[in-house]
Amino acid sequence: MLARLILPVIRRRLGRFPAVALFGPRQCGKTTLARALGGAYYDLEQAPERLRLDLEWAMRVAADERVILDEAQAWPEVFARVRGAIDADRKRNGRFLLLGSVAPALAAHASESLAGRLSTIELTPLRWTELPATQRKQLWLRGGYPDGGVLDGGTLGREDFPQWQVDYLALLAQRDLPMWGLPAKPQVTDRLLRLVAAVHGQVWNASRLGQSLGLSYQTVNSYLDYLEGAYLIRRLPSYHANIGKRIVRSPKIYWRDSGLLHALLNVPSEQTLLLQPWVGASWEGYVIEQIIGELAARGRRAEPYFFRTSDGHEIDLVLDVGAERWAIEVKLTASPSPADMAKLERTADMIGATRRYLVSQTPRSSGDTLRASCNMTGLMERLAHD
Repeated sequence: MLARLILPVIRRRLGRFPAVALFGPRQCGKTTLARALGGAYYDLEQAPERLRLDLEWAMRVAADERVILDEAQAWPEVFARVRGAIDADRKRNGRFLLLGSVAPALAAHASESLAGRLSTIELTPLRWTELPATQRKQLWLRGGYPDGGVLDGGTLGREDFPQWQVDYLALLAQRDLPMWGLPAKPQVTDRLLRLVAAVHGQVWNASRLGQSLGLSYQTVNSYLDYLEGAYLIRRLPSYHANIGKRIVRSPKIYWRDSGLLHALLNVPSEQTLLLQPWVGASWEGYVIEQIIGELAARGRRAEPYFFRTSDGHEIDLVLDVGAERWAIEVKLTASPSPADMAKLERTADMIGATRRYLVSQTPRSSGDTLRASCNMTGLMERLAHD
C-alpha cells in the first residue's frame, strides 16, 4: 500500500478523540487505509454486516480493539449507539473510525449525535506527493483514483483509463446519487455531469446550465449540492476584498479529479489533452486540487478562494492560511515570463498577500518560500515549509 500523507493526522486525531470520521469519495482508498490502521471492520451498506454488528455490539464496545464502520451513513441508528458507548467511558480515545462517501449525510448524523466526540478528516484520491516519481506524470491525465490507471504508469494503464472513470460515473448516476437523495433520473444526471465538465474552471451560471437541461436555476443548484457532497465538484468562492473595484462574486466550478473530467470530455491521452482549447483550465483545476489537498493532508487549515475584478485582475487561488494570505497563479507553460510574475505581484498587492507563487511546468524553480516561480516539485517543497 502506498503511504498516505494524511496518516499521521489520522493517528493524532485518534489519540485525541473517541471517534474520527474519514470522509472522501468512493474508491479513493478509505477502506484500505482504515484497515491498515487495524480494527474490527464492518461494511454498513451490507445488511449481513449490520446484523453482525448488532449481535457483536456489546462485545465490541467492551473490547480494546478499534471498531471501523464503513459507509456509516447507510445505517443512521449506529450513531446513537456510538454516542452511548463513548459517553459510558469518555476517557477512552480512538475507539471508533467512521468512513463515509457522502459528506452532507454523514456530517448531519455526526453533528446531531456525536458533537464534541468526533473529529472529521477528508481523504482525497492519490496526490502528487504520494506517488513515486515514475507515476506522477500520469496523474494530471488519469486522476488520482487508485484503480483508475494512475498506478500503472507509462502506457500500461490505457485499458483502465478512461474506461474505469466512465464506469465509475455511470454507477454514481444510476445507483449511488439516487440512493443518496438526488431526485434526477440517471439520464439527466449524466447530461448534468457532462455540462458541468464543459464549464470546468468557469464562473458558475446556474441559469445558463438550467436552460440546457430544461430545469430552473434553483433545481440545478440543488443538484450541484449533491455532486459537491459526493466529492465530485468544488465550488471555489470569490474572495471579497475592499479594494474600490467591482469584484466577481459568483463561485468558480472545478472537477476535483482531473481523470473524471477528462473521461467526461473524451480525452484518452496526453496528446489529445494538449490539443483541447480548455487544456489550461484543466491544468489550473488540477494544480488547485493538489495544493488544497496537500495542505489538508499536512494538517494545515486553509480557506480557498479565487479573486477576479471586473476590469481583468485575477488570481486563480487565494488561500487564507492562519495569519497569512497566499496568492497563487497557475499557467500552462514551460517558460513563464518575468511579466507573468510581475502581473501576479500587482494583483497580490491588492489583497495584501504574504506569499506569491506562479506555478507552471518550468523545468527550474526559482525564488524562496514567500515569492517563487516554480514547477510542481518546487511548489510541493514550499507547501511543506512551515
